[in-house]
Amino acid sequence: MVHLKSAREIAKLRASADLVGRTLAEVGRHIAPGVTTMELDALAETFIRDHGAEPAFKGHRAGNNVFPGSLCVSADDKVVHGIPGDEVLQEGQLLSVDCGVLLDGFIGDSAYTFPVGEISEEAQELCRVTYESLRDGIAQARAGNRVGDIGHAVSQRCEGYGVVRELCGHGVGRELWEEPQVPNYGRPGRGRKLKRGLTICIEPMVNIGTADVVTDADGWTVRTADRSLSAHYEHMVAVTPDGPDVLSTFDHIEAFIDAPYHKAPLPNG
Repeated sequence: MVHLKSAREIAKLRASADLVGRTLAEVGRHIAPGVTTMELDALAETFIRDHGAEPAFKGHRAGNNVFPGSLCVSADDKVVHGIPGDEVLQEGQLLSVDCGVLLDGFIGDSAYTFPVGEISEEAQELCRVTYESLRDGIAQARAGNRVGDIGHAVSQRCEGYGVVRELCGHGVGRELWEEPQVPNYGRPGRGRKLKRGLTICIEPMVNIGTADVVTDADGWTVRTADRSLSAHYEHMVAVTPDGPDVLSTFDHIEAFIDAPYHKAPLPNG
């Protein structure tokens, strides 16, 4: 069932989303060669709890699998849902960090792909294209459009890359994953109609190589089937008649990160 949100509920979602943005920025300041993903996870959990919230991912259950971390940390060929551990970050890697919080009964959920030190031009271009596809998808999140308009805009921007089809964006509110599903591909004018008050996560997952993915034996970690690089960005968006209202923010991150390939403005209203 799709839950349309009131102005009060959207305000609470915005507060949760802002805390996620600040958490991602705090984590991002510590991303460097030699740091372990478990260290980043511990930092995030402390930051989230110190700000009166709970990690939304920790203890989340999918079937018989329970996620053990506060962050999903996914390096290089890991697309999403990487489990924090003793993995040591290396110069030149890409690291997707996905964070969720529960604040005052409402979820915040956002993701950003960070460079670990200096990254290749190929990796920069992947990040640029994925980031711009998020921008293009957001621009379609207006009342009267359809889910297919979002997916089509994302996939059109990513021509020549592998746009993951087995995973998608989703509704968000009091629950981490709500209806509707928001794929990163589709046909214009097709799919569920977008209505005022709908709140969704748009999250392109884009690979340099194949769009196909595989899941590790841990039941969580999703990788590119050909082990090629992957990038992932996610924003929370409220649908309004006047255009998209982007609830989450990358401003806290981009105040310090040196990523000129991320400077395209995001649509908002």
